[in-house]
Amino acid sequence: MRAALLALGLILGITGSAAGFTVEEEVRFPAPGTERRELTILSTTDTGVLKPVIEAFQKRFPDVEVHYTVANSQEVFAAIHDEGATFDLVISSAMDLQMKLANDGFAASYRSAATDALPGWAHWQDRLFAFAQENVVLIASRRALGGLSLPQTRRDLIDMLRDDPERFRGRIGTYDPELSGAGYLFATQDARQSDSFWRLAEVMGGLAPRLYTSSNAMITDLKQGRLALAYNVLGSYAGPRLASEDDAAVVELEDYTLTLLRTGLIPVGAPDPALGGGFLDFLLSAEGRRLVGEEAGLPPIDEVALSRGPHLRPMRLDPGLLVFLDAIKRRAFLEEWAAALQQN
Repeated sequence: MRAALLALGLILGITGSAAGFTVEEEVRFPAPGTERRELTILSTTDTGVLKPVIEAFQKRFPDVEVHYTVANSQEVFAAIHDEGATFDLVISSAMDLQMKLANDGFAASYRSAATDALPGWAHWQDRLFAFAQENVVLIASRRALGGLSLPQTRRDLIDMLRDDPERFRGRIGTYDPELSGAGYLFATQDARQSDSFWRLAEVMGGLAPRLYTSSNAMITDLKQGRLALAYNVLGSYAGPRLASEDDAAVVELEDYTLTLLRTGLIPVGAPDPALGGGFLDFLLSAEGRRLVGEEAGLPPIDEVALSRGPHLRPMRLDPGLLVFLDAIKRRAFLEEWAAALQQN
């Protein structure tokens, strides 16, 4: 299977891990029609999530064959920034890494009626565009809590963990910010929002937390009883997967809940930038927004929804995202994180 993926990578003009770019999955969506145009997408979003959107796009444009490549956020960044891989569109949940690509000149300028309609906080300099807004949540097993009240703030969570440490030892999950681009983004944005993040990190560190590189893995372990709770999980994944689980709770913490923007950009040197822009426009269209929300399970950009939740803190697309990508600041942050987790 791995050999097949690498062979497909060569067809697409990339070389997988041999060039420092590790591919997790590649899928071809053949063109429904007889003529062929090729749209290449590099993404952190699982194929199954965007499959309904891709297939609807192909119904509108039956001559388009889509090559969809999945990698984690750091690999996506490295592919474009360091490896010179060529794709028509790059989609990622790591807003900071996408912003760095755009800021460093790796994103082409693109403008259309669809991008012009985005609110100012959802795009940057006609180079980076958000198409989904996803809350970052706490998930918990009611059974594992044993009658304890669900925490509503980080202070509640800290107090609960301190008061009953043996209940939660080895049963807390969160992202590993050293290995996960999204995890690093969430942790640094937490640190910017409140000092309570470091107190929480120290408390979790004393309870042998499990570190992950994906929300789906944390959700699976909670469902299977290996975790009592998981902190900083993508609500767009947790909501659908836990909707039928009476034991599971999804909590938007009331002191603040980070809101991630899932973004797309057209790389400089894209083989077919117009086609990449066409798919981006489809994501932002009325039909695309409906599919993104109802079929993909990713809440589309909605300024009204944000205004209804005073606890929601959208992470804006601006150069402030780059602060913690500085090598010295990143090293210092990760050292402080490691020190906090060495409490156990």
